[in-house]
Amino acid sequence: MRPRVAVATGGALALLVALGACTKNTGEGSGVDTNRTQTGVIATDPKDSLGPAPEVPGAAKGGTFTIIRETKISHLDPQRVYSFVGLMNAPLYSRFLTTWKDDGKGKLTLVGDLAETPGTNVNKDCKVWEFKIKDGVKFEDGTPITSKEIAYGIARSFDPDLTGGPTYLQEWLADTAQYDTKWNFKANKSSLPPGLTTPDAKTLRFEFAKARCDLPFAASLPSTAPMPPTKDTGVNYDNQPFSSGPYKITKNAAGVELVMERNSNWDPKTDPVRHQYPDRFVWSFGPDQAAGANRVIADNGPDQSALAWNGVPSSLVARVTGDASLKSRSLLSPTPSTNSLVINTQRVTDLKVRQALNYAIDREGLIKTVGGETKAVPLTTLMPPATIGFKQYDAYPGGPNGNIEKARELLAGKTPELVLGTADDTEGQEKATQVKNNLEKAGFKITVKNIPTDARLDEVKKKNNPWDLYFGEWAADWPSGAAILPVLYDGRTIKPAGNNNSSFINNDAINAEFDRVLALDPAQQGPEWAKLDERIMKELAPVVPVYVDVAYFLHGSKAGGVFVSSVFGYPSFVDAHVKQ
Repeated sequence: MRPRVAVATGGALALLVALGACTKNTGEGSGVDTNRTQTGVIATDPKDSLGPAPEVPGAAKGGTFTIIRETKISHLDPQRVYSFVGLMNAPLYSRFLTTWKDDGKGKLTLVGDLAETPGTNVNKDCKVWEFKIKDGVKFEDGTPITSKEIAYGIARSFDPDLTGGPTYLQEWLADTAQYDTKWNFKANKSSLPPGLTTPDAKTLRFEFAKARCDLPFAASLPSTAPMPPTKDTGVNYDNQPFSSGPYKITKNAAGVELVMERNSNWDPKTDPVRHQYPDRFVWSFGPDQAAGANRVIADNGPDQSALAWNGVPSSLVARVTGDASLKSRSLLSPTPSTNSLVINTQRVTDLKVRQALNYAIDREGLIKTVGGETKAVPLTTLMPPATIGFKQYDAYPGGPNGNIEKARELLAGKTPELVLGTADDTEGQEKATQVKNNLEKAGFKITVKNIPTDARLDEVKKKNNPWDLYFGEWAADWPSGAAILPVLYDGRTIKPAGNNNSSFINNDAINAEFDRVLALDPAQQGPEWAKLDERIMKELAPVVPVYVDVAYFLHGSKAGGVFVSSVFGYPSFVDAHVKQ
């Protein structure tokens, strides 16, 4: 659906986001709803950031909500949380400067969490930001949360021993990717990194050398969780984080079980998003994907109020989609995770060849190869539909199976010989075979070269890699084009290895546009990113967008309130409850 700028009420700055987010299955049909239009807003009225969160219809307090997962969560320390499972679990025991209201039905709003609003752009240049901290926010022992503890949490993320978390705030404050060389946390624990100050207990201030208009979004990540300095146990903090959220960790048997019970000092009147319905959440680790799904399908005992985190395996898809009682207990939704056929533009320099690749691609065939509509839905844009300001377009309309004749027309009798690098696992081989057969119908000659699966990401990010084509995946940290387009297509970031820009496109005019849009207020950026998305594809064609991943999860008959996050594409537990 084509989005437009919307008129907001209540002081919110509104944009439209188109998102396929059918996260409640009615039991009728097995398709994925890709036509929902979602309104995305950045709240500016403090009332939007007040609690309590609206009550969930039919929800009641009590019971144990179980999440079944094969492996443990890699990090619980909020400053080190960056995996999807960690990002969905952390809000249960931690609060952040900002957070997302996400009702699972099409409304996404960035609000203040610990802060009264999503931040004040003091000089309207995105270089100085202030956050006012709410009254009444407390840690699990009842002590107040102030700007000091939030600042300390951000400061400790400069510690090179605390690896794994996002590095936006550190790099922005230090104005360099080598942030730990600019400020030594261990030598300065009683101070703060340059640019971060706490003028008083209610105020947190950021001062940057460059415009950082995405700060309100970055502040929604767990790296802004507060911590009293006296509770900092360094790398051991992973074992027992100090709670600021509705639940506190009461048991952590690594790799076996994680138990969180109600935090009596969490005040719902300060929280616009979270609830505290279950008595406890229990992560049960060990069962593989099939075992977890089968437990939920059986719907016995505690598993009636459980969710199988690892999703529905291919072997069970036909059974689940064919059983109305199981379909009503499933979550099926497109995610913000994109998949593209990346074109190495250093090697494939002819724009017409890159455009021919886009016309020729058989998206439907590739989606069938990866498992069908419960695994993926087609994508023709660089940004996924879950992005603020998203505009649907197809620069090279070849239909679901590609337009072979149009591709041949662009090639004008040429038969480009291209090397496709692919992972050596089963899925990588199957995708490569499908793409090779597809493209050769259009006149390309494709040679498939295997890359060890565990090395693939590192290898294709090397500037002098020996492949013309390879599969690329991207999941942004927040639903803004700023977390997608400049990250993936700014040629000034190209280095010998570790490139997110693995198409190695480098265009001065496009790079200048990145700078222009990044300097805009976040509320004005959305439509500009959408224009730039289309311009990059039409003028440069650095990739072939193919599909977005689909999330497919099962839960028990008494598990209520769970929906697929519009931001991260995994189950959210802020509304979770046990049906009584």
